[in-house]
Amino acid sequence: MPPGPKSGSLGAMADPLTPHGGFADLVGYELGAWREDYAEVTLVVAARHINRSGVMHGGVLSTLIDTACGYCGTHSPEPGHRRRAFTVTLTSQFIASAPLGAKLTAAAQRTGGGRQIFFSTCDVTDEDGRLIGKGDGVFKYLRDRPDG
Repeated sequence: MPPGPKSGSLGAMADPLTPHGGFADLVGYELGAWREDYAEVTLVVAARHINRSGVMHGGVLSTLIDTACGYCGTHSPEPGHRRRAFTVTLTSQFIASAPLGAKLTAAAQRTGGGRQIFFSTCDVTDEDGRLIGKGDGVFKYLRDRPDG
């Protein structure tokens, strides 16, 4: 049975900037590097990610692109200040297959935008640097809120 949200992770699930709980636990990705205009999301391809052809399902690749692209535009250097956004559009290009056990890194860069919208691009590579997929996204910021 695939893992679901961890017991007692309701607090983590309530904060979408926390890379654990809810959907993150279901898929199994981890937030790696996260700084202004840049984010990395990693995933080791597990049996639950494999499609009937024996390779990673395309929805997993789209999830990695969406997640990394969203994070790269929401980093705030100001302590206690959370930035959130939602996806307006997302493109995904499926370039190579990813087998069971492959370690993938989705590296996203914010490429532009303003106060309400930002744009980002992402490359997903395996541990050998082979390009697995890429994509672009447009995201709309939600109103900034202080912690608490």
